[in-house]
Amino acid sequence: MHTPRPSRRTVLAGTAAAAAITALPAFQGTARAAGTAPAYRWRNVVIGGTGFITGVLFHPAVRGLAYARTDIGGAYRWDDRAAQWTPLTDHIGWDDWNLTGVEAIAVDPAHPDRLYLAVGTYTQSWAGNGAVLRSEDRGASWRRTDLTVKLGANEDGRGAGERLLVDPRDSDTLWLGTRHDGLLKSTDRGASWAPAPGFPPAPDASGQGVTFLVAAGRVVYAGWGDGTSAHLFRTADGGTWEAVPGQPAGPAAKVPIRAAYDRHARELYVTYADAPGPNGQSDGSVHKLSTAGGEWTEVTPVRPGGTNPGGTSHALSSGGGSADTFGYGGVAVDARRPGTVVVSTNNRWAAVDTLYRSTDGGRTWTSLKESAVLDVSETPYLKWGEDKPKFGWWIQALAVDPYDSRHVVYGTGATLYGTRDLRHWAPWIRGLEESAVRQLVSPPAGRTHLISGLGDIGVMYHERLTASPSRGMAANPVTGTSTGLAQAARKPAYVVRTGWGDHGNGAYSTDGGRSWAPFAAQPDLAKDAPGPIAVNADGTVLLWTFVHWDGTRYPACRSADNGAAWTEVASFPKGATPVADPVDPTLFYAYDTDTGTLLASTDSGRTFTARASGLPSGDTQFRVVAAPGRSGDLWLSAKWNGLYRSTDGGASFAKLGSCWASYTLGFGKAADGADYPALYMVGATEAVTAVYRSDDEAGSWLRINDDAHQWGWTGETITGDPRVYGRVYLATNGRGIQYGEPV
Repeated sequence: MHTPRPSRRTVLAGTAAAAAITALPAFQGTARAAGTAPAYRWRNVVIGGTGFITGVLFHPAVRGLAYARTDIGGAYRWDDRAAQWTPLTDHIGWDDWNLTGVEAIAVDPAHPDRLYLAVGTYTQSWAGNGAVLRSEDRGASWRRTDLTVKLGANEDGRGAGERLLVDPRDSDTLWLGTRHDGLLKSTDRGASWAPAPGFPPAPDASGQGVTFLVAAGRVVYAGWGDGTSAHLFRTADGGTWEAVPGQPAGPAAKVPIRAAYDRHARELYVTYADAPGPNGQSDGSVHKLSTAGGEWTEVTPVRPGGTNPGGTSHALSSGGGSADTFGYGGVAVDARRPGTVVVSTNNRWAAVDTLYRSTDGGRTWTSLKESAVLDVSETPYLKWGEDKPKFGWWIQALAVDPYDSRHVVYGTGATLYGTRDLRHWAPWIRGLEESAVRQLVSPPAGRTHLISGLGDIGVMYHERLTASPSRGMAANPVTGTSTGLAQAARKPAYVVRTGWGDHGNGAYSTDGGRSWAPFAAQPDLAKDAPGPIAVNADGTVLLWTFVHWDGTRYPACRSADNGAAWTEVASFPKGATPVADPVDPTLFYAYDTDTGTLLASTDSGRTFTARASGLPSGDTQFRVVAAPGRSGDLWLSAKWNGLYRSTDGGASFAKLGSCWASYTLGFGKAADGADYPALYMVGATEAVTAVYRSDDEAGSWLRINDDAHQWGWTGETITGDPRVYGRVYLATNGRGIQYGEPV
């Protein structure tokens, strides 16, 4: 999920050197910046989940200790006493943004305080190499070893695993499965890595590589996801590998997804699909291997289309017909009850995914979806705009508590559900926030301090910062990823939004974002290329631009009747983000990033003409914002080209010397005695890209986060609170909305 554009990222150059990093849990930490900056307390605006939980595991030797990983938002440890998840990777900084995706987690059963993470989000050429993080205190602090290979925590196959394993014979030995570089081995607890000798499959530069590593007694098994004749290998001595004899074949067993070992029955369960997932699967199966005798048995609960594999008897609901296609994903065994196993379907969009549970080694199965009672009152958005929530999709993370047989948890593309009785389920998500944030609006008045536009889950109206929005996703219409969110500066009750969706792509609100109505009409481009939107100061004119997901840009359209009719604005630069003047309703601005030219409209958006030129160009993520309460006061964040300001409506700009890089800029309530709003910026005044505040119109800056509170890439948007001095809201790409306040 949440695949960003490469242009939004600083590429990390990988090295083979090992480095040490110290980090502290950051969910409710306090930051003390250098110099005279005040202490800041950082917390998440609560939504609850919102992203793909790709892995979850209970520690086999410690009651109440669990870990979860996400595709772009880091890793978490369950704090049983506080009953919430603690983020473990918020220390990852701007330059290391590619390390916020967690490919795999490993724990050491013999040493409960040891924790290992394989991190690296993308394997493309523009992304940096992966790394292994090593902790001796359950993730409170880390040491880091940079790898010479790439990992892909946000690519196809990210729900497989785990790809990292502590060897069952020797706690100093670790194994790491990669996608394109084969199997790696460490003999010094992850401090250094080398290719594992004797591992048979040849790496495939475009394949899945090793999909999982699992211990069955003292034997290590490795799943292999590429097009070879064998997809499961094992070693009993840590050096000699062989293909497991008799293993399943065919389209339904093309890619091994996950495996779990029942040590009492001495049976290894493996889930398969015809593709790595989480999308694109249409067939799958479940098999078990007797590790003592070597016999394979197919124990698939049900095949796509509702058919059962031959020779088995099943008590279950198939939940679909011939169009019901899916693969299998998660698998977990009950450590307390031999023969008890749970598996999940995956990519079952029509009938919705389910869990199947067996208590007799897979001879019979029961689907848990039909009897499930889902309580999403803590995170109402999980109703997806409907009356009732669904059991979930993209189920590949699955675990059974080794100390409580009825405590089963499973991850979806949006949350982590848990049960204590196999019937009543609720999000087990408190403290885990993974949204990729696109827009933030802090109204100057009204019932809320924040409205947000998010990846995948549309727009949220936050009645409180400490509870998930009671209205859930903005409805009428429900949209997916938000592409635009704007408020009329002189009429804050009027708000507009745009986004991806199948039932309309734009809407307006006359009560500050609490309720919505769709535009009566929308341009033809809106469905396939919904882009940013702006509303003028008094809420009478809309400007909507259009950008396809592949980056193709189109002309803007204008409406002066609340979205009932639209006309093309030929003079508006294609794909630019429209900016409304906060005082004069006849003024709009647009920045042409192709030519480095600021354009302005003085006729309410009908026509645009060029003003200042010769400004930085070549990056669509250069951003112009207008200072609240002032006409023609514009600020341009031009990334590493610096920060520029115009006080004459864009006729001229001056470059400011107080910072050398500015990625995004926002405004908040002025400090006592100041007559200009506080400025908040993600940028750099020295070597480190960080979060800054200025109380003197960018004459000087104070860093307000610290090295334990960085959250990877934070260049999308930032805004202060116009009613609370010092409060700032920060968008992250996978760690939700962070808000900071002076202590």
